[in-house]
Amino acid sequence: MAALAVDSTLLEPNRPRIVPKEIALRRWPDRLGGFTVALLSDFHYDPYFSIHPLRSAIGMVNGLYPDLIVLTGDFVSVPWFGDPVAGAASAEPCAQLLRQMQAPYGLSAVMGNHDVFTDPDRVTSALRAAGIQVLSNQSVPIERDGARFWLSGVDDVMGGAADLGATLHNVPADEPAILLAHEPDYADYVARYPVDLQLSGHSHGGQVRLPFLRPLYLPELARKYTWGQYRIGGLTLYTNPGLGTVRVPVRMNCPPEITVLTLRRAAG
Repeated sequence: MAALAVDSTLLEPNRPRIVPKEIALRRWPDRLGGFTVALLSDFHYDPYFSIHPLRSAIGMVNGLYPDLIVLTGDFVSVPWFGDPVAGAASAEPCAQLLRQMQAPYGLSAVMGNHDVFTDPDRVTSALRAAGIQVLSNQSVPIERDGARFWLSGVDDVMGGAADLGATLHNVPADEPAILLAHEPDYADYVARYPVDLQLSGHSHGGQVRLPFLRPLYLPELARKYTWGQYRIGGLTLYTNPGLGTVRVPVRMNCPPEITVLTLRRAAG
């Protein structure tokens, strides 16, 4: 029992693993075949626990040489007690670590529920000051070798500000779109739109997973698409289980993850 406690509090939470995924998309341009995206989520920065997997992840991500790095929210945490706005004070040190990761097409992010329920303006400002693009119900084109796709990001769904119609309004209907959305279960709504791939976090994979049992706790809007790759109609979804921990600094059978997505055109 003591060994299990040590593993779940001191070892597993601090050892990110790299999970490679090949994603085939029907509308993906042939010229962008092999484009790589590193997906990280749910940092919940604090100087005692979640700082350690984040520090480890920096060198691991840079060693992968991804084309693009995406961050799907929860950079800070709503505190247990006191003023929720105080939780946003962690945004600056978190952003200063994240800026050490590098990719030719940079780092892009969206807000998570903990970000919007503390001080989203401060979190957004800290990330942008560190050179990280924050997508707020907007889409931007990414071009290479005469081909392009659109990187889109919605405001946090639980915060009530997500507007997918506005996010996609300037995206040509015949061009592929990758959507960053913190909450994975939003995919049921996203599948009605011309989005090819949704990247999410929020669930922490359950954080504590006992054998043969469903995770004991999953947050709202992360109870259906908990961890890994899913297909919802024409939409592909990947839910990342996060780097940090929230509430209790414990992970069991649910290590922190750096997802590396290699995108290709689907055959046929």
